[in-house]
Amino acid sequence: MRRSVVSSLFPLSFLAVGLLLLTACGPSINRYALIEQHLLAGDAKQADAIVQQAESSYGSKSRVLYGMDRGMTLQLAGDYRQSSAVLEQAEEDVERLYTRSIRSETAAFLTNDNALPYEGEAYEQVLLNVMKALNYAVQGQWQESLVEARRIDHRLNVLSDKAKEITVYKDDGFARYLTGILYEATGDVNNAFIAYRKAYEAYEAMSGWARTPVPGQLRADLLRTSEALQLTAEFEEYRRLFPDQAWQSREAVQHLAQVVLVSYNGRAPRKEDRFLDLPISLDALQLVLLNRGLSHPSRHQNRGVDTVLYGLNGHVVRVALPQLIPQKTRVTGEQLMLRDDSGRHISARSELGQNITALAEKSLSDRLPGMTVKALARAAAKFAMAEGATRGAQQAAGKDAAPLVGLLVGLLTKGLAVASEEADKRSWQTLPDEIHLTRVWAAPGQYQMSVQLAGGGANAANTPGRALALAPGQTTIVIQRVMQ
Repeated sequence: MRRSVVSSLFPLSFLAVGLLLLTACGPSINRYALIEQHLLAGDAKQADAIVQQAESSYGSKSRVLYGMDRGMTLQLAGDYRQSSAVLEQAEEDVERLYTRSIRSETAAFLTNDNALPYEGEAYEQVLLNVMKALNYAVQGQWQESLVEARRIDHRLNVLSDKAKEITVYKDDGFARYLTGILYEATGDVNNAFIAYRKAYEAYEAMSGWARTPVPGQLRADLLRTSEALQLTAEFEEYRRLFPDQAWQSREAVQHLAQVVLVSYNGRAPRKEDRFLDLPISLDALQLVLLNRGLSHPSRHQNRGVDTVLYGLNGHVVRVALPQLIPQKTRVTGEQLMLRDDSGRHISARSELGQNITALAEKSLSDRLPGMTVKALARAAAKFAMAEGATRGAQQAAGKDAAPLVGLLVGLLTKGLAVASEEADKRSWQTLPDEIHLTRVWAAPGQYQMSVQLAGGGANAANTPGRALALAPGQTTIVIQRVMQ
């Protein structure tokens, strides 16, 4: 009986080793590389097609992420209506995920956090409403855009109420600023001023980590709207705070047209695994040091080899944590130019509105301590279960077969414990690295708009021009994607 047990374990062990190697080493198609390739070529429709074709590969746990990516590529492809519908569905999915199932939490604890439904980082959830607001604004659907403005305000207020620490992400200067622009575009100067003031306060509060200074145009907006509302005390305070800021009164600009350029520059940061291999015996310590060295994260190591080595040793616990890899834009700014039929032109320089990489770094930094504690507990639990299964198999096999059975079962259970350890690397990766804003006021008329990019690798580069027909009091929102 014991001989048959041992012999039956041989094919099982070979199968287990093969599965471990495949699961740990098998390359996956990087859909984001393909998306970026087509966006770089200016083919947003093909980029969107790639996301759509990959829907099933996102899986049921990443429905929100699929909606985020698809909503972005649809927007860049100019299908604003469908983009809003997809983003709306993603937002509804986020709301439903506030109540997680116990089954998902258990599966994640026994494997990794990829078993949990992805609900997005807090800043990503805010950007869902930001992107929808822009979709509506580009189409001139101002009332719908104001619905999103109010949702942004509500979401940020909830974040602020829940936040216990001063330095966490609980407000968003760019999102607030955009809502102010939308309110002012519809003539609601009072709500525009409130939004501008909140944007200014948010930029100031985030200045320690967001790496985004208060835009000069926002200072001009505060001066213009506070004067228009006859808020004397506030107006005088802003004049004291911004003594050198040039600005125009509400009366001077109300009959002009406004063009707002929103430029998505660069690529959002991606996440990679950072493995910490923790030995719990002297020979395991020697193995880890020989295999890689404790001070060198296994970002490019052969995970299949690690799985077999650590499974055979049986005394190495692996912990996986995500690390952020920035992909900074080379574009330092844009020069927006409007040229009319007579050859006269108006130009304006862009300003940094949002540093998404800084938001991602802050989000991960805030969550990393909790993630580390959870990962250590999960690794310890998996090791204990593997150890229990190994000893149980040895007792069942008997004295003579116990060493071989223990070796094979240990390879299977402890190897799987190592192989299944993986960080949750999901993020809204179709976002840009930075969002720049350019605002320019112009007399009504026909214009040719062009944009010149500045920065390393982008000197004298221009984005394709477009014709604009500007009416008195009209605000035109233009979105562009720059992959540099």
